[in-house]
Parts: sequence; C-alpha cells; structure tokens
Amino acid sequence: MLDPEAKALLDAVAAANRPAYEAIGAEAARKLYKETRGAVSPEPPEVSEVGNFACPGPNGPIPLRYYRPVEADKKDVLPVLVFYHGGGWVIGDLDTHDVVCRTLANNAGCAVVSVDYRMGPEFKFPAAIEDAYAALVWVVEEAKHLRIDPERLAVGGDSAGGNIAAVVALMARDAAKPAIKYQLLIYPATNMVMETESHKKFAAGHLLTHSSMTWFQMMYLNGPDDREDWRASPLKAASLVNLPPAYLVVAGNDPLRDEGAAYAQALQAAGNKVLFREFPGTIHGFITMGKVLPQAGEALAEMGAALKAGL
Repeated sequence: MLDPEAKALLDAVAAANRPAYEAIGAEAARKLYKETRGAVSPEPPEVSEVGNFACPGPNGPIPLRYYRPVEADKKDVLPVLVFYHGGGWVIGDLDTHDVVCRTLANNAGCAVVSVDYRMGPEFKFPAAIEDAYAALVWVVEEAKHLRIDPERLAVGGDSAGGNIAAVVALMARDAAKPAIKYQLLIYPATNMVMETESHKKFAAGHLLTHSSMTWFQMMYLNGPDDREDWRASPLKAASLVNLPPAYLVVAGNDPLRDEGAAYAQALQAAGNKVLFREFPGTIHGFITMGKVLPQAGEALAEMGAALKAGL
C-alpha cells in the first residue's frame, strides 16, 4: 500500500506526462532531474558554514561541497560524513542533494562533505568508485584544515550513492585505511542483476522503473560482465566481515527494496551491526522529497540520530 502522499505524487507525475530519462539521454535527463527538484524539495535549512572546493582525483579535480551544522562554532572539531549523491550514476549533483546534506549535518551535529564524482556515460565504471575513494582519503588527510575528527568518519549516500558508500567501505576495509566508523546506506543498489521480487513488482508505474534502471546500468557499466564485479554489486563481495556499523533504510514500494534488505541481512550474517528500517508506504527517492512526502523528515531525523550515536 502506498502512503496517500506518495500516491498523490505518483498521480501528479503521471498527469504531467514528463518523458522518461531513458528516452531523452543523459544530458537532458540531468537537466530534467534538477529542474523538478524545486517542486518536491523543502527550503534549504540554515547551516553555520557551506563552501565549494575540490580535491585531487585520478582524472582531475573532484568538486566537493562542505557543510558545518547550524550550531557549530568555527573552532569546533566535528565528526564528518562523506556523502555520495544518488541518481543512477548518471544524474544528480551537489545541488540536487543540498537540502539532504544540510539536514543531515544539522540532525547529526556533524560536518558533511558531498562528493561530485564522475558519472556515466562520459566516465564509465569504475570511475565513480575511484573518485569516491580518492575524496574519502583526501578528507582524512585534510582533517585539520576541515576542522574534523578523522577518527569519527562516516560514509553515506542514497540509491547509486548508497551503492558507492557500501563499496567504499569495503575498499577502506581491504586497504586498512581510512578507518570508517559508520555507514549510512539509503535505499542502496547492491546487486546489478535485478532479479528480485521487488524489481518485478515495481517494474513500472513508479519514479524508478525497470526500464530506467536498465538504462542507468547501460550508461554506467562497460558491459554485462561488470554486474558481477563487487565494486558494482557489493552484495557479491567475497566477504562482508569487519565492516562499520550501518543504518540501512529501504522504501516499501521500490524496485531496490529487496536487494537493500538482502544487503542488511548479509551484513548482519557476517557479524556486523545493522539498524535496518523500512518505510513501507513510500517510494524510491523519498528522502529528497520532504516538501511533499513527510516520511522524508522522519527518516532524516532517524538517520541523524543514528549518525550522532555511531560517531
């Protein structure tokens, strides 16, 4: 069952008859996604500090946006969340997730560094992962300049960004650096094979469809074989032991619901602490839609509390 607010949103989107992303191409899809944020996103909450800069990356500078919570003093040394935005590894940017990052900073009392990683189809897998890890390492190296505590470090993201956060946590474990203390996984993509019951049940009629997911994969991956690579499908990693505690949330009416739940179960089976939360009546992407979906505010409050406790 859909929450009334989610049903109203889906009805409004259907009535607007906007084109599918896969029908208009990457550049137009990015523009459309950005243009539609205003109708669903709340006003940006105040923070004490926000700044745009860049860090070195494997293919040139990586744009970043840095936030400090509203109550923070300039001299405070804060825990930090490195955040990776969603958008199917094709769309989305620092602006589309600005409200989410501001809200998490305030709710968790932490600094947030949002990462504008390279995306497909211009930059294929694993470019996004390489940028994500490079930015994470840089944040730790620049801890003094950023006024953050590198020992209170979290990674997080929504959808494709949740996928990236999960993969980066595995990379950091395997490299023994940096030491991540918490991971925030928001309806993450964890298995590119897309054969779960929720992929079949919600294949059409929702904001994220099987057709759009197939297109996102075509834009991002080099070919079908990449689906088996754990850096694309973290659920396929050889081992999930010794990973940071996680808050993992899924939406009940979402093609990615079952693979998110499966990843939570696999993390727990490997001995990791997981706080799993399902919002049963809502849809994929809901945390960016707090203007029309009240569940977004509830979820972001829970995430902030989990981050604060975990860091």
